Amino acid sequence: MKHLQSERVHLRELTQKDWIDVHKYASQEIVCQYQPWGPNTQEESLAYVNRIIDDTNYLPRNRYAFAIILKENERMIGVGEVNIRDRSNRNGEIAYIINPDYWSSGYATEAVNILITFGFTELKLHRLFATCDPRNIGSSRVLEKVGMTKEGRIREELWIKDGWRDSLLFSILEQEWEQQ
Repeated sequence: MKHLQSERVHLRELTQKDWIDVHKYASQEIVCQYQPWGPNTQEESLAYVNRIIDDTNYLPRNRYAFAIILKENERMIGVGEVNIRDRSNRNGEIAYIINPDYWSSGYATEAVNILITFGFTELKLHRLFATCDPRNIGSSRVLEKVGMTKEGRIREELWIKDGWRDSLLFSILEQEWEQQ
């Protein structure tokens, strides 16, 4: 696996001690307001990181989750993932979460660009997609900035705390990424 990095961040496999940094943001209501989980207890944050570590042992491996690390101080600020959803059709999903102390700084965009590159070059995927809550304007902007196309709206796809949630669906194809 090549070193995954951009100008200001690098990605690395998670370690068990990362649960502490995960918990710093996963325990905040603002971070999980559009998610079916959270705010996390310490036990839930630890279980999440342990599940990611366990998933590295499954063969074939379908989940690649990385700590997002600031280069300037080696601080973990979030997690980014590529999940292979359909191996025969080379289809994968991107997900990411950033500590709100680092929102609106471009770090999510850098991390997602790294994940896209990883998905197409290392995993040899053909299509990558991501979803987000339509109310999550910041996440929608990140997905547009990295060159993903908004395909549409999936109605009442996910049950969250305040009821059924729609999701916006974004994707990028291998040939579109190569042309960027």
